[in-house]
Amino acid sequence: MGHFFRACAQVQVKMHTKGQLEWRIRSIVCVLGLLILVSVDGADVPMTILSSAVAIGAVCLDGSAPAYHFSPGSGSGVNNWLVHMEGGGWCRNTQECLARRDTYRGSSKHMPPLSFSGILGNQQSSNPDFYNWNRIKIRYCDGSSFTGDVDTVDPNTNLHYRGNRIWLAIIQDLLAKGMNKAQNALLSGCSAGGLASILHCDKFRSLLPATAKVKCLSDAGYFIDAKDVSGGQYIRSFYQDVITTHGSAKNLPSSCTSRLPSGLCFFPQYVVPQMRTPLFILNAAYDSWQIRNILAPNNADPEKTWSECKLAIKKCTSAQLNTVQDFRSEFLNAIPRMGSTSSTGMFIDSCNAHCQSGSVDTWFSADSNSIRKTPIGKAVGDWYYDREVVQLIDCPYPCNPTCKIVKDD
Repeated sequence: MGHFFRACAQVQVKMHTKGQLEWRIRSIVCVLGLLILVSVDGADVPMTILSSAVAIGAVCLDGSAPAYHFSPGSGSGVNNWLVHMEGGGWCRNTQECLARRDTYRGSSKHMPPLSFSGILGNQQSSNPDFYNWNRIKIRYCDGSSFTGDVDTVDPNTNLHYRGNRIWLAIIQDLLAKGMNKAQNALLSGCSAGGLASILHCDKFRSLLPATAKVKCLSDAGYFIDAKDVSGGQYIRSFYQDVITTHGSAKNLPSSCTSRLPSGLCFFPQYVVPQMRTPLFILNAAYDSWQIRNILAPNNADPEKTWSECKLAIKKCTSAQLNTVQDFRSEFLNAIPRMGSTSSTGMFIDSCNAHCQSGSVDTWFSADSNSIRKTPIGKAVGDWYYDREVVQLIDCPYPCNPTCKIVKDD
């Protein structure tokens, strides 16, 4: 952890001599990283630097090798695999990607150590269904939800847009380490990683044994196509810029791009209906990232009238709360209809949170976030093992007293 604190301190000093936007982006990256570090528990899990991936151009934004953390399975879980993808937003243009390049969001040279908790935890009491599986966390250093692939590299920036290559290289490495014999497998992720778990879900299924039970989990990755408070479509243009910058269109699900413009195929609501692999959607209906960046992005609120409301729903005015409730309704309309298929699992709580599977406090504890007395960890386990049909949608805010404040990944 000390390495990370020192790296952030260096960023703060250096950024005073560069552009204000770059300073802000890197500061946010450091703050989010510190929040992640303090939210996990247990010993650090060793990091694997996949040096062999460099030869095929599967590299981070700065050209360094990709990385992942691997905790081997044991006992009954030795042939079960949980692959979790780290989150951390996106970069949509050269300026934003440069701001990430020399941080842990763009380079394996700057990645701090981390420990596993929540869905990746190794204690049966707090992670009963997955504690002894092979548990992997793929580090996120490309800024495109693992979808980018541009051959050329501008020598002036040395930016490499290779997210899709990273994903394939790491999955192939895991297959060689025993995942090709998997009996059970779950592809999961948080935030940008949660979106990646949707976009790569069917591909993941195709790479594993036909006899394996394979499913996917998206935690806080169901970003919706919605207008902002000014009536604009900020998030549409943002995602289109990400796709253009990273050359992502060819790597998005063809089941979507064959029907719709590629810019819409970053939105799960246009991808999920055609997915063949079972999916669990874990999301807050009042997702804190989406309220800040889809509903009320800064450019749609020049007078900053939403500043307090974006910090916490309890600070919203009555008019703003009505708008937030309308956003919840729009979110619920964008997810699959309840009962349409039993293979789709859902846990949509009324918390103002973002990413709820990475900490034991919200995953599976005596007072973790729950719907009808069912904690997230139990809901996901019941769905994965087909013990129950799990499609839980919470009542509107502020009805759920179990909600905790969960910081962005």
